[in-house]
Amino acid sequence: MSVLLLRLGGPLQSWGSSSRFARRGTEVAPSKSGVLGLLAAARGMRRTEPLTDLLGLEFGVRLDQPGQVLRDFQTARTLDGRQSAPLTYRFYLSDAVFLAAVGGAPDLLHGLAEALRRPKFPLYLGRRSCPPDGPVSLGVHDLTLDDALTQWPWLATERYRRRAARTERLEIIRDARPGEPVTETVPDTPVSFDPAHRQHTWRSVLRRHVDVSNELVERAGVTEHDPLSLLGG
Repeated sequence: MSVLLLRLGGPLQSWGSSSRFARRGTEVAPSKSGVLGLLAAARGMRRTEPLTDLLGLEFGVRLDQPGQVLRDFQTARTLDGRQSAPLTYRFYLSDAVFLAAVGGAPDLLHGLAEALRRPKFPLYLGRRSCPPDGPVSLGVHDLTLDDALTQWPWLATERYRRRAARTERLEIIRDARPGEPVTETVPDTPVSFDPAHRQHTWRSVLRRHVDVSNELVERAGVTEHDPLSLLGG
């Protein structure tokens, strides 16, 4: 099996799967519908076009640098200043970095990787106001989706890793396969991005964790803070 790996990082991200009306929330990690939308934009697909082959892709994400939730209170008026738009609360993830993996047929994944290098439409991380801070594609690799999410090097920034522990536990959220225990179900499988008939179906999700070594701390010779060790505890 092959996987296309993505680095999703930027000053702001917002991955809503159930936002409505004046309160637009964000999930703690990139949604499958949001990432498929990003891939569709890279290929130059219009919102009214069928998603076809993208719907068969397997998806998972690792929370390498979770970031912080940021609330933005927005006001707006019409151009002539006579009418006010509804007041809205919009939530973002600031200073976050994720490793996303998309599994599928090699030919399809190589085509998507090429599209990400030369996108037809601008790429954004959930909302148009959230551009990525660098190249998104990490290439196509001959790995299973699980191996990619557990073995790929940690993508957190150096500043973040310098403040982290010698060993960090990262959360992985991926599609649950038939027969696996389901952690939760979310409305996160897109059927259509058509603004007039936007549709999503339910997606079964499995959450797990993986431990990664913090090489920056190991090279610096920093030891864990464990005052109980002096007492033999």
